[in-house]
Amino acid sequence: MSLEITFNKERAVYLAPAIRMLTGGGIVKFVAGADKADLVISSYDDIEQQYSALESEIKDYIAKYGSAPKTVAVDNLGTYCCGATKAEADEIASAISGKTYSPAEEPAGYKRIAEKIAIVTGSAQGFGLGIAEEMLKAGGNIVIADLNYDLASSVCENLKKTYGNHVFAAKVDVTDEESTKDMVFETVLEFGGLDVFVNNAGIAKAGNLEEMTLQTLEFTTKVNYFAYFLGSKYASRIMKIQYRFNKNYYADIIQVNSKSGLSGSNKNFAYSGSKFGGIGLTQSFALELVEYNIKVNSVCPGNYLDGPLWSDPEKGLFVQYLRAGKVPGAKTIADVKEFYESKVPMHKGCYPVDVARAIFYCMEQVYETGQAIPVTGGQNMLK
Repeated sequence: MSLEITFNKERAVYLAPAIRMLTGGGIVKFVAGADKADLVISSYDDIEQQYSALESEIKDYIAKYGSAPKTVAVDNLGTYCCGATKAEADEIASAISGKTYSPAEEPAGYKRIAEKIAIVTGSAQGFGLGIAEEMLKAGGNIVIADLNYDLASSVCENLKKTYGNHVFAAKVDVTDEESTKDMVFETVLEFGGLDVFVNNAGIAKAGNLEEMTLQTLEFTTKVNYFAYFLGSKYASRIMKIQYRFNKNYYADIIQVNSKSGLSGSNKNFAYSGSKFGGIGLTQSFALELVEYNIKVNSVCPGNYLDGPLWSDPEKGLFVQYLRAGKVPGAKTIADVKEFYESKVPMHKGCYPVDVARAIFYCMEQVYETGQAIPVTGGQNMLK
Protein backbone atom coordinates (compact mmCIF):
# COMPACT_ATOMS: atom_id res chain seq x y z
CA MET A 1 0.00 0.00 0.00
CA SER A 2 1.50 3.36 -1.00
CA LEU A 3 1.05 6.67 0.77
CA GLU A 4 0.23 9.66 -1.40
CA ILE A 5 0.64 13.25 -0.24
CA THR A 6 -3.00 14.36 -0.19
CA PHE A 7 -3.28 16.41 2.97
CA ASN A 8 -6.74 16.79 4.46
CA LYS A 9 -6.13 18.96 7.54
CA GLU A 10 -9.51 18.44 9.17
CA ARG A 11 -9.36 14.67 8.76
CA ALA A 12 -5.78 14.61 10.11
CA VAL A 13 -6.93 16.57 13.16
CA TYR A 14 -9.95 14.43 13.97
CA LEU A 15 -7.96 11.19 13.75
CA ALA A 16 -5.09 12.36 15.98
CA PRO A 17 -6.99 12.29 19.33
CA ALA A 18 -8.24 8.78 18.59
CA ILE A 19 -4.74 7.54 17.78
CA ARG A 20 -3.41 9.31 20.85
CA MET A 21 -5.76 7.47 23.18
CA LEU A 22 -5.45 4.13 21.41
CA THR A 23 -1.63 4.20 21.61
CA GLY A 24 -1.39 5.16 25.27
CA GLY A 25 -2.40 8.79 25.66
CA GLY A 26 1.02 10.39 25.21
CA ILE A 27 2.05 12.92 22.58
CA VAL A 28 1.32 12.39 18.89
CA LYS A 29 2.96 14.52 16.19
CA PHE A 30 1.50 14.42 12.69
CA VAL A 31 3.73 14.36 9.61
CA ALA A 32 1.86 14.94 6.35
CA GLY A 33 2.58 12.49 3.57
CA ALA A 34 5.25 10.49 5.37
CA ASP A 35 5.65 6.93 4.08
CA LYS A 36 7.29 5.12 6.99
CA ALA A 37 5.20 3.50 9.69
CA ASP A 38 4.92 0.48 11.97
CA LEU A 39 1.24 0.24 11.09
CA VAL A 40 -0.44 1.46 7.90
CA ILE A 41 -4.22 1.73 7.89
CA SER A 42 -6.49 2.17 4.90
CA SER A 43 -8.28 5.46 4.44
CA TYR A 44 -12.08 5.60 4.56
CA ASP A 45 -14.33 8.47 3.59
CA ASP A 46 -16.75 7.69 6.39
CA ILE A 47 -15.31 8.88 9.71
CA GLU A 48 -17.06 6.17 11.71
CA GLN A 49 -15.60 3.49 9.46
CA GLN A 50 -12.19 5.14 9.84
CA TYR A 51 -12.46 5.17 13.62
CA SER A 52 -13.47 1.52 13.61
CA ALA A 53 -10.46 0.60 11.47
CA LEU A 54 -8.10 2.55 13.73
CA GLU A 55 -9.43 0.93 16.87
CA SER A 56 -9.41 -2.65 15.60
CA GLU A 57 -6.02 -2.49 13.86
CA ILE A 58 -4.19 -0.73 16.69
CA LYS A 59 -5.64 -3.19 19.22
CA ASP A 60 -4.62 -6.10 16.98
CA TYR A 61 -1.10 -4.67 16.73
CA ILE A 62 -0.83 -4.39 20.51
CA ALA A 63 -2.10 -7.94 20.97
CA LYS A 64 0.45 -9.23 18.47
CA TYR A 65 3.55 -7.26 19.53
CA GLY A 66 2.81 -6.50 23.18
CA SER A 67 3.09 -2.72 22.79
CA ALA A 68 1.50 0.08 20.78
CA PRO A 69 2.95 1.13 17.42
CA LYS A 70 5.24 4.16 17.51
CA THR A 71 4.11 5.25 14.06
CA VAL A 72 0.65 4.91 12.57
CA ALA A 73 0.09 5.91 8.96
CA VAL A 74 -3.27 6.49 7.33
CA ASP A 75 -3.21 5.96 3.58
CA ASN A 76 -3.39 9.17 1.51
CA LEU A 77 -3.02 11.30 4.62
CA GLY A 78 0.19 11.02 6.68
CA THR A 79 1.88 9.47 9.68
CA TYR A 80 1.25 9.93 13.39
CA CYS A 81 4.40 9.72 15.53
CA CYS A 82 3.53 8.48 19.01
CA GLY A 83 5.70 9.04 22.07
CA ALA A 84 5.28 9.05 25.82
CA THR A 85 6.75 12.56 25.79
CA LYS A 86 7.01 15.44 23.36
CA ALA A 87 10.72 14.79 23.03
CA GLU A 88 10.11 11.18 22.04
CA ALA A 89 7.40 12.07 19.53
CA ASP A 90 9.67 14.70 17.96
CA GLU A 91 12.55 12.26 17.72
CA ILE A 92 10.35 9.77 15.86
CA ALA A 93 9.04 12.52 13.59
CA SER A 94 12.60 13.57 12.80
CA ALA A 95 13.51 10.03 11.79
CA ILE A 96 10.68 9.70 9.27
CA SER A 97 10.48 13.25 7.93
CA GLY A 98 14.11 14.32 7.71
CA LYS A 99 13.32 17.47 9.69
CA THR A 100 15.18 18.22 12.89
CA TYR A 101 13.41 18.80 16.17
CA SER A 102 15.82 19.61 18.98
CA PRO A 103 14.16 19.83 22.40
CA ALA A 104 16.20 21.55 25.08
CA GLU A 105 17.22 19.57 28.10
CA GLU A 106 14.14 19.28 30.27
CA PRO A 107 14.36 21.08 33.62
CA ALA A 108 14.55 18.83 36.66
CA GLY A 109 11.95 18.76 39.38
CA TYR A 110 8.42 17.75 40.12
CA LYS A 111 6.21 17.80 37.02
CA ARG A 112 2.76 18.56 38.35
CA ILE A 113 1.12 18.52 34.90
CA ALA A 114 3.74 16.47 33.06
CA GLU A 115 3.10 16.23 29.29
CA LYS A 116 -0.42 17.67 29.52
CA ILE A 117 -1.38 19.61 26.38
CA ALA A 118 -2.81 23.08 27.01
CA ILE A 119 -3.84 26.14 25.03
CA VAL A 120 -3.66 29.47 26.83
CA THR A 121 -5.31 32.27 24.85
CA GLY A 122 -4.01 35.80 25.12
CA SER A 123 -0.71 34.47 26.44
CA ALA A 124 1.89 36.55 24.60
CA GLN A 125 2.04 38.93 27.56
CA GLY A 126 0.57 39.78 30.94
CA PHE A 127 -1.48 37.33 32.96
CA GLY A 128 -1.65 34.87 30.09
CA LEU A 129 2.11 34.70 29.65
CA GLY A 130 2.60 34.30 33.38
CA ILE A 131 0.11 31.42 33.47
CA ALA A 132 1.75 29.79 30.43
CA GLU A 133 5.19 30.00 32.04
CA GLU A 134 3.95 28.44 35.26
CA MET A 135 2.38 25.60 33.27
CA LEU A 136 5.65 25.06 31.40
CA LYS A 137 7.55 24.95 34.68
CA ALA A 138 5.11 22.26 35.82
CA GLY A 139 5.92 20.10 32.78
CA GLY A 140 3.10 20.94 30.39
CA ASN A 141 3.08 21.33 26.61
CA ILE A 142 1.76 24.84 26.12
CA VAL A 143 0.40 26.75 23.14
CA ILE A 144 1.03 30.49 23.29
CA ALA A 145 -2.07 31.65 21.41
CA ASP A 146 -2.45 35.34 20.68
CA LEU A 147 -3.69 37.83 18.10
CA ASN A 148 -0.22 39.41 18.11
CA TYR A 149 1.51 36.49 16.41
CA ASP A 150 4.85 38.28 16.07
CA LEU A 151 5.00 38.77 19.82
CA ALA A 152 3.75 35.23 20.47
CA SER A 153 6.46 33.82 18.20
CA SER A 154 9.15 35.91 19.84
CA VAL A 155 8.01 34.85 23.31
CA CYS A 156 7.85 31.23 22.16
CA GLU A 157 11.39 31.27 20.77
CA ASN A 158 12.67 32.70 24.03
CA LEU A 159 10.82 30.10 26.10
CA LYS A 160 12.16 27.32 23.89
CA LYS A 161 15.64 28.06 25.19
CA THR A 162 14.49 26.58 28.48
CA TYR A 163 11.55 24.36 27.58
CA GLY A 164 12.38 23.20 24.05
CA ASN A 165 9.50 22.07 21.89
CA HIS A 166 7.13 21.95 24.86
CA VAL A 167 6.01 25.42 23.77
CA PHE A 168 4.32 26.32 20.49
CA ALA A 169 3.01 29.62 19.08
CA ALA A 170 -0.36 29.97 17.35
CA LYS A 171 -2.10 33.01 15.95
CA VAL A 172 -5.70 33.48 16.97
CA ASP A 173 -8.41 36.07 16.83
CA VAL A 174 -10.58 34.68 19.60
CA THR A 175 -13.62 36.53 18.25
CA ASP A 176 -13.38 34.80 14.87
CA GLU A 177 -14.70 31.25 14.48
CA GLU A 178 -12.36 30.10 11.71
CA SER A 179 -9.34 31.52 13.50
CA THR A 180 -10.33 29.79 16.74
CA LYS A 181 -10.87 26.49 14.96
CA ASP A 182 -7.50 26.77 13.24
CA MET A 183 -5.78 27.43 16.58
CA VAL A 184 -7.18 24.15 17.91
CA PHE A 185 -6.29 22.31 14.70
CA GLU A 186 -2.67 23.53 14.81
CA THR A 187 -2.41 22.41 18.42
CA VAL A 188 -3.66 18.92 17.61
CA LEU A 189 -1.32 18.47 14.65
CA GLU A 190 1.64 19.48 16.83
CA PHE A 191 0.77 17.55 20.00
CA GLY A 192 -1.93 15.03 19.08
CA GLY A 193 -4.78 16.25 21.24
CA LEU A 194 -5.84 18.69 23.92
CA ASP A 195 -6.12 18.24 27.69
CA VAL A 196 -6.71 21.79 28.89
CA PHE A 197 -8.20 24.85 27.24
CA VAL A 198 -7.47 28.00 29.26
CA ASN A 199 -9.72 30.79 28.02
CA ASN A 200 -7.64 33.73 29.23
CA ALA A 201 -7.89 36.38 26.50
CA GLY A 202 -9.95 39.34 27.62
CA ILE A 203 -10.25 43.10 27.61
CA ALA A 204 -11.49 45.71 30.07
CA LYS A 205 -13.01 49.03 29.04
CA ALA A 206 -14.07 51.20 31.94
CA GLY A 207 -16.73 53.88 31.68
CA ASN A 208 -20.04 55.00 33.12
CA LEU A 209 -23.44 54.83 31.45
CA GLU A 210 -23.07 58.20 29.78
CA GLU A 211 -19.56 57.54 28.47
CA MET A 212 -19.97 53.95 27.31
CA THR A 213 -20.76 53.47 23.63
CA LEU A 214 -22.66 50.52 22.22
CA GLN A 215 -19.68 49.72 20.00
CA THR A 216 -17.35 49.44 23.00
CA LEU A 217 -19.87 47.37 24.95
CA GLU A 218 -20.34 45.00 21.99
CA PHE A 219 -16.59 44.58 21.47
CA THR A 220 -15.96 43.89 25.16
CA THR A 221 -18.71 41.29 25.17
CA LYS A 222 -17.40 39.74 21.98
CA VAL A 223 -13.92 39.21 23.43
CA ASN A 224 -14.90 38.25 26.98
CA TYR A 225 -18.08 36.25 26.34
CA PHE A 226 -18.55 35.14 22.74
CA ALA A 227 -14.91 34.03 22.45
CA TYR A 228 -15.35 31.74 25.45
CA PHE A 229 -18.15 30.00 23.56
CA LEU A 230 -16.05 29.62 20.40
CA GLY A 231 -13.00 28.28 22.21
CA SER A 232 -15.06 25.83 24.25
CA LYS A 233 -16.88 24.61 21.15
CA TYR A 234 -13.74 23.57 19.28
CA ALA A 235 -11.69 22.50 22.29
CA SER A 236 -14.46 20.21 23.54
CA ARG A 237 -14.79 18.62 20.11
CA ILE A 238 -11.24 17.24 20.45
CA MET A 239 -11.77 16.25 24.08
CA LYS A 240 -14.91 14.30 23.19
CA ILE A 241 -12.97 12.22 20.67
CA GLN A 242 -10.35 11.41 23.31
CA TYR A 243 -13.03 10.38 25.78
CA ARG A 244 -14.65 8.15 23.15
CA PHE A 245 -11.50 6.02 23.00
CA ASN A 246 -10.62 6.21 26.70
CA LYS A 247 -13.51 6.41 29.13
CA ASN A 248 -11.08 7.05 32.02
CA TYR A 249 -9.81 10.22 30.40
CA TYR A 250 -10.62 13.64 31.93
CA ALA A 251 -10.15 17.03 30.29
CA ASP A 252 -10.60 20.63 31.39
CA ILE A 253 -11.99 23.86 30.07
CA ILE A 254 -10.96 26.67 32.40
CA GLN A 255 -12.06 30.24 31.99
CA VAL A 256 -9.92 32.96 33.54
CA ASN A 257 -12.79 35.10 34.79
CA SER A 258 -12.43 37.86 37.39
CA LYS A 259 -13.53 39.00 40.80
CA SER A 260 -15.74 41.31 38.72
CA GLY A 261 -17.62 38.21 37.63
CA LEU A 262 -18.53 37.59 41.28
CA SER A 263 -19.60 41.09 42.27
CA GLY A 264 -20.50 44.22 40.33
CA SER A 265 -17.89 46.80 39.39
CA ASN A 266 -18.67 50.51 39.57
CA LYS A 267 -18.34 52.32 36.23
CA ASN A 268 -16.98 49.11 34.75
CA PHE A 269 -20.21 47.35 33.79
CA ALA A 270 -19.09 46.34 30.28
CA TYR A 271 -16.34 44.18 31.72
CA SER A 272 -18.23 43.00 34.79
CA GLY A 273 -21.35 42.08 32.82
CA SER A 274 -19.36 40.02 30.33
CA LYS A 275 -17.65 38.19 33.19
CA PHE A 276 -20.94 37.48 34.97
CA GLY A 277 -22.14 36.01 31.67
CA GLY A 278 -19.00 33.91 31.47
CA ILE A 279 -19.84 32.19 34.74
CA GLY A 280 -23.25 31.38 33.31
CA LEU A 281 -21.51 29.74 30.36
CA THR A 282 -19.21 27.84 32.72
CA GLN A 283 -22.12 26.38 34.66
CA SER A 284 -24.05 25.52 31.50
CA PHE A 285 -21.07 24.00 29.67
CA ALA A 286 -20.30 21.97 32.79
CA LEU A 287 -23.75 20.40 32.75
CA GLU A 288 -23.55 19.63 29.04
CA LEU A 289 -20.02 18.23 28.92
CA VAL A 290 -19.91 16.24 32.15
CA GLU A 291 -20.98 13.09 30.30
CA TYR A 292 -17.68 13.25 28.38
CA ASN A 293 -15.57 13.71 31.55
CA ILE A 294 -14.91 17.31 30.53
CA LYS A 295 -14.77 19.52 33.60
CA VAL A 296 -15.58 23.21 33.13
CA ASN A 297 -14.63 25.77 35.76
CA SER A 298 -13.81 29.44 36.11
CA VAL A 299 -11.02 30.90 38.19
CA CYS A 300 -11.69 34.45 39.32
CA PRO A 301 -8.49 36.40 39.95
CA GLY A 302 -8.18 39.58 41.88
CA ASN A 303 -6.32 42.45 40.30
CA TYR A 304 -2.91 41.80 38.73
CA LEU A 305 -1.82 45.30 39.65
CA ASP A 306 1.71 44.90 38.28
CA GLY A 307 0.60 43.58 34.89
CA PRO A 308 0.16 45.58 31.67
CA LEU A 309 -3.65 45.49 31.89
CA TRP A 310 -3.37 47.73 34.94
CA SER A 311 0.01 49.41 34.63
CA ASP A 312 0.23 50.39 30.95
CA PRO A 313 0.89 54.16 31.11
CA GLU A 314 -1.47 54.95 28.22
CA LYS A 315 -4.23 52.32 28.20
CA GLY A 316 -3.92 50.64 31.60
CA LEU A 317 -6.77 50.43 34.05
CA PHE A 318 -5.05 52.74 36.53
CA VAL A 319 -5.19 55.47 33.87
CA GLN A 320 -8.71 54.55 32.78
CA TYR A 321 -10.05 54.48 36.34
CA LEU A 322 -8.38 57.77 37.22
CA ARG A 323 -9.94 59.45 34.18
CA ALA A 324 -13.34 57.84 34.77
CA GLY A 325 -13.42 59.05 38.38
CA LYS A 326 -13.91 55.49 39.52
CA VAL A 327 -11.88 56.07 42.71
CA PRO A 328 -13.31 58.96 44.73
CA GLY A 329 -10.69 61.58 45.60
CA ALA A 330 -7.89 59.94 43.63
CA LYS A 331 -5.58 62.46 42.01
CA THR A 332 -2.75 60.18 40.84
CA ILE A 333 -2.20 56.66 39.59
CA ALA A 334 -0.53 55.89 42.92
CA ASP A 335 -3.78 56.86 44.67
CA VAL A 336 -5.73 54.44 42.47
CA LYS A 337 -3.28 51.60 43.13
CA GLU A 338 -3.37 52.16 46.89
CA PHE A 339 -7.16 52.16 46.81
CA TYR A 340 -7.27 48.73 45.18
CA GLU A 341 -4.57 47.26 47.41
CA SER A 342 -6.47 48.45 50.48
CA LYS A 343 -9.55 46.44 49.43
CA VAL A 344 -7.63 43.16 49.68
CA PRO A 345 -7.20 41.60 53.16
CA MET A 346 -3.74 40.39 52.11
CA HIS A 347 -3.03 43.94 50.88
CA LYS A 348 -1.47 42.96 47.59
CA GLY A 349 -2.42 42.20 44.03
CA CYS A 350 -2.90 38.81 42.45
CA TYR A 351 -0.05 37.20 40.49
CA PRO A 352 -0.04 34.68 37.62
CA VAL A 353 1.38 31.95 39.88
CA ASP A 354 -1.68 32.31 42.12
CA VAL A 355 -3.99 31.75 39.18
CA ALA A 356 -1.86 28.90 37.82
CA ARG A 357 -2.19 27.05 41.13
CA ALA A 358 -5.96 27.36 40.91
CA ILE A 359 -5.79 26.00 37.36
CA PHE A 360 -3.70 23.06 38.55
CA TYR A 361 -6.31 22.34 41.20
CA CYS A 362 -9.04 22.27 38.56
CA MET A 363 -6.99 19.87 36.47
CA GLU A 364 -6.12 17.52 39.33
CA GLN A 365 -9.52 17.07 40.93
CA VAL A 366 -12.10 14.87 39.21
CA TYR A 367 -15.08 15.66 41.41
CA GLU A 368 -15.72 19.33 40.73
CA THR A 369 -17.22 21.16 37.79
CA GLY A 370 -19.22 24.31 37.11
CA GLN A 371 -17.44 26.30 39.82
CA ALA A 372 -16.20 29.90 40.00
CA ILE A 373 -13.13 29.82 42.24
CA PRO A 374 -12.00 33.12 43.80
CA VAL A 375 -8.27 33.89 43.76
CA THR A 376 -8.56 37.28 45.37
CA GLY A 377 -6.56 37.38 48.58
CA GLY A 378 -9.78 37.28 50.57
CA GLN A 379 -11.47 40.16 48.75
CA ASN A 380 -14.22 37.85 47.53
CA MET A 381 -15.31 35.07 49.84
CA LEU A 382 -17.71 32.27 48.93
CA LYS A 383 -21.04 32.19 50.74
